Amino acid sequence: MENVFKNHKVRNNINSAIRYILLTLVGFLMLYPILWLVGASFKTNAEIFTSIGFIPKSFDFTAYIKGWETGTEFTFATYFANTFKIVIPKVLFTAVSCTLTAYAFARFEFPAKKLLFGILISTLFLPAVVTRIPLYLLWKQFGFLDSYVPLVANTVFAQEPFFVFMLVQFLRSIPRDFDEAATIDGCNSLQILTKILLPILRPAIVNVCLFQFIWSMNDFLGPLIYISSVEKYPVAIALKMAMDASAGVTPWNQIIAMSLIGLLPSIILFFAASKQFVDGMSAGGIKG
Repeated sequence: MENVFKNHKVRNNINSAIRYILLTLVGFLMLYPILWLVGASFKTNAEIFTSIGFIPKSFDFTAYIKGWETGTEFTFATYFANTFKIVIPKVLFTAVSCTLTAYAFARFEFPAKKLLFGILISTLFLPAVVTRIPLYLLWKQFGFLDSYVPLVANTVFAQEPFFVFMLVQFLRSIPRDFDEAATIDGCNSLQILTKILLPILRPAIVNVCLFQFIWSMNDFLGPLIYISSVEKYPVAIALKMAMDASAGVTPWNQIIAMSLIGLLPSIILFFAASKQFVDGMSAGGIKG
């Protein structure tokens, strides 16, 4: 009996070791592009195109220095600041407006509720390219071109149906007994949301903020359409401008270096909120 137990334990250890090795290899393959970018930022152009390894021959920070200077009258700090002028309001307005909208659909009864919710969800199937020209003409009539208003305004009115739908599903999984108990204690609708439901919704709201932050940081087409002044460009447009402005040989090491710096906020935020992100994706609120 003792030998059987030992053999079973040995098999479990071997299986665990094999799983960890496979997961390590898969993780390395998934992280290799990032590792290659880090190494390429220290390479010369010639080394980038002649070596597939991610370890450079020498660590030269010239690409970071020249890339940060950008070769224009503005440094990369200006473009970073412009990016956060877009991203931070979008994240905040999205979290507030989508939470309020989802709360209304999940907890209140009003005329044509199902119809309105169906219309909201149906916009998920509407390609964004269809609305580009009408929205451009609208903001042109309002005189808001070459400003950040067209990039942020839609988030004020919860025009993010995916986030609204996700929050509605979370709210529907929370028992209404919490609302009734809070009502008996004298809470109004807003207090029920802020004091009872928001702490439970925190993983879902973190997911909303995380997705919106990453999508907004990576947005290229929106700023390209509405922003025309160089001093208002975000990081995504500045990187493209650096590629277009180069005469002759494109300084890929500088562009890669600035791309890595542009990725850092999203990577840092993701790992800082990884626990909440996993909880939000797996839990789905409290099951009644």
